[in-house]
Formats: sequence, C-alpha cells, structure tokens
Amino acid sequence: MKDDRGVVTHQDKQFVNVNYVEKRLENREFVKCEFVSCDFTKSDLRNNDFVDCIFRQCNFTLALIDGAGFRDINFIGCKIMGVNFSRCNSFMFSFSFQDCYMDYSSFLSTKLRKTIFNNCSLKEAEFSEADLTNAEFINCDLSGATFSNTNLEKCDLRTARNFAIDPGINRMKKAKFSSGNLSGLLNKFNLDIEY
Repeated sequence: MKDDRGVVTHQDKQFVNVNYVEKRLENREFVKCEFVSCDFTKSDLRNNDFVDCIFRQCNFTLALIDGAGFRDINFIGCKIMGVNFSRCNSFMFSFSFQDCYMDYSSFLSTKLRKTIFNNCSLKEAEFSEADLTNAEFINCDLSGATFSNTNLEKCDLRTARNFAIDPGINRMKKAKFSSGNLSGLLNKFNLDIEY
C-alpha cells in the first residue's frame, strides 16, 4: 500500500530468511511486522521507519540506518555489530535488546532512557553523552565500552561485567551496582584488587 508521499507500508507481515545484504530499502514503513533470520548485513536502511516490530536472529552488521525510525522495537538474538544508532531518527527511538551481539556499535548522544539490554555483548560500544537514565544492563559484557559525560542516573548495572566507568565524568546518582562489580568504577586508579 503506497501513500501520497510514495511510502509503501507493510503492516502485520512476517518476513523469514530474506536476504537484504548490501541492498537499499527505499520509502518503506514497517508496522507490527516480524523479521526472522533476515540478513541486513551492509544494507542501506536509511530513512525507512520501523514501528512496533520484532527482529529475531537477524544480522545487522554494518547496516546503514541514518535517519531511520525505530520505535518500540525488540531485537532478540540479533547480531548488530558496528551499527551507528546515533544517526537514527531521534523522534522514533525506542528499543529493547535480548541475547544480542552489539560490539562496536555507537549510541553517542542518544536518549536510551529505560532501555533494556538483556544478556548482550556490548564490547567497545560507544555510550558517550548518552542518556541511560533508568536503563538496565542485565548480564551484559561491557568490555572496552566508552562512558564519558553519560547520564547513568538510576541505571541498573548490578549484573553487568567488564565495564570501566569513571564516576568523575559521568552522572551516576542512584545508579545500581553489585559489590562484585564495583572495581569497574576504580579502573582509572590502576589498583590491584583481590577478591
């Protein structure tokens, strides 16, 4: 169904094993759709909109998402490596991530309030200047992730691991940590901590 702007809308559809590798999607809007085992590697998804969609076991490695809208999106078991979320449409920007590989992705200056990252790998991810108020990192690996001038107020990092966060350059009021991962707040001091 094409509207007067030339945008084709797909609603309540399921897409399974579709290969979008290095392809460009243009003038598309997906509403309440489910994508299963689709490959978006190096695909060009710029300026398309996804609303209330689920992505299961999809590959988004190095996908271009500049100007794309993602609202109420669930990524489950996806590979989202090297994706720059900071270039998305900021007015349509809400996600949850479960069992995803998101290494080398950038969330620079994004609003991720209440975002849930559950059992995700976020190695070398960029969270500088992001708003992670009330976000949850449940059993996530944050090795090499960058937090600088990041709002981590009320953020739950109790089960996160391998992070290095400097409390002096981040907002952290009422952020939650466990006694076992507090050393991640002391990395800049190069201490030798024994357990």
